[in-house]
Amino acid sequence: SSHFGSSLLARTLSPYLHSPDREPQKNMANLTLLSLQLSDALGVISLLQANVTDLSTKYTAVSTDLSTQYNESLDTIWMLICGYLVWFMSAGFCFLEMGSVRVKNSQNILAKNLIVPVVAFLCWYVMGYALAFGVTETPNKFIGGTYFVLYGFGDNLQQLRRWFFQGAFCDTSASIVSGGVAERMTFFGYVVHTVFMTAFIYPVCVYWAWSGSGWLNYSEDGGMKYKSTIGPAYQDWAGSGVIHLVGGVAALCGAIVVGPRNGRFTGDAKQEDFSPHSVPFTVLGTFILWLGWYGFNPGCVAGLHTDMQAYTAANTLVNTTLAPCAGGLVAWLLRRYVLAPYIFDVPALCNGVLAGLVAVTAGSGFVKHWEAIIIGALAGLFYCLTVKLLTKLQIDDPIDAVSVHLTNGLWGTIAIGFFGNPKEPFGGNGVFYGGDQLGVQIVACICFIVWSAVWSLLIFIPLRLLGYLRWSDDIQDLGSDVAQHSPSKNYAKQEE
Repeated sequence: SSHFGSSLLARTLSPYLHSPDREPQKNMANLTLLSLQLSDALGVISLLQANVTDLSTKYTAVSTDLSTQYNESLDTIWMLICGYLVWFMSAGFCFLEMGSVRVKNSQNILAKNLIVPVVAFLCWYVMGYALAFGVTETPNKFIGGTYFVLYGFGDNLQQLRRWFFQGAFCDTSASIVSGGVAERMTFFGYVVHTVFMTAFIYPVCVYWAWSGSGWLNYSEDGGMKYKSTIGPAYQDWAGSGVIHLVGGVAALCGAIVVGPRNGRFTGDAKQEDFSPHSVPFTVLGTFILWLGWYGFNPGCVAGLHTDMQAYTAANTLVNTTLAPCAGGLVAWLLRRYVLAPYIFDVPALCNGVLAGLVAVTAGSGFVKHWEAIIIGALAGLFYCLTVKLLTKLQIDDPIDAVSVHLTNGLWGTIAIGFFGNPKEPFGGNGVFYGGDQLGVQIVACICFIVWSAVWSLLIFIPLRLLGYLRWSDDIQDLGSDVAQHSPSKNYAKQEE
């Protein structure tokens, strides 16, 4: 502006300074007048510049504010949509498990799967979320201690969307247990364990792995780099270990303590007497769960306002599609050509799909597509072998919850120690690429198993000794729908 003013002044005064025909006094008067006019003009220019600068500052502030609001809105919409899908997985568990049990217990298994979200979200509200994500001002590495009944959320409204999304995860961890103890555990015993599972057992594991302050994943430099107390930070994209392994271990403990269904492993037992009563419902439940997994895994991107977040979500979707395809195909072929009874086993195909989904959950965000296929294919194999092992050990698992969730939650968590290239855009730290991830994955699995098993046994064993865990023989023979539920003929017509 000073250069512009000087140049303008020079051009304006030049005729007066060099004109021989003008009188000096008159020239001086004109110069004074022009000087005043130019001064006013420069003042106007300065004022305009100040206004432009002010407008530019305001525009930048408004633009930044709108961008922040847009990003927050987009991230919240993304998290809510994914949360809806995960929450709807409860319907998938209902159909899957109802189709897999005998018709006389169908209403009971529906009631158990419906009571899980009812109990789980209340427990998550009261204390589960606080123990899982309630990082205090001076955090420890074991358990959270703030946000009980959501107190304190007013300072951080972003917590609301995470509360819902992670609450749906909590619901899933408890739903897994119902399959392993189906058709013989009392409603009371199941609810008692669900309360402890969703309020304490599962949340503590979440804090270890996902809070950002637990011993498996914490930072000492403000979030620049994360580590564990034993080396690199634990990796578990969406919960093969935290959710499925923990829930599967609890299901196994429940199945062992409550014992098998009456007649399941006696000498004159017939397999057809314990076969799923509705394969269509089992298939429908599988499709609903598969759909829910498209919120389960991509939702862990936790936002969608950057291109890299979008690419990561897309990569997760691809892996969440390929792994179950491989797992289902392997289970289907093994049951037909390798393992007795050498038949086309539709429930095994369904569980092979679910096994692949469980296994790829831990690495869906960063493994390559062909690695996801390998993880899924091996999951189908491990599922079939675990079914055979449990049958030989006479551990009754009507829904194959242990074979799907425990075995492949374990496999999926350990698989991250092998796969994932740190030099690729999506990251990883697998030993196949020179990484050192395997050790912490194994240690984490051991800790999850011990934690879930100890607390589940402390709940199940006293209930069994007190007679509050297992149905009586009469109820098992008659069926819970008739003996315990109203209306007793709600699902199918019973003989009078």
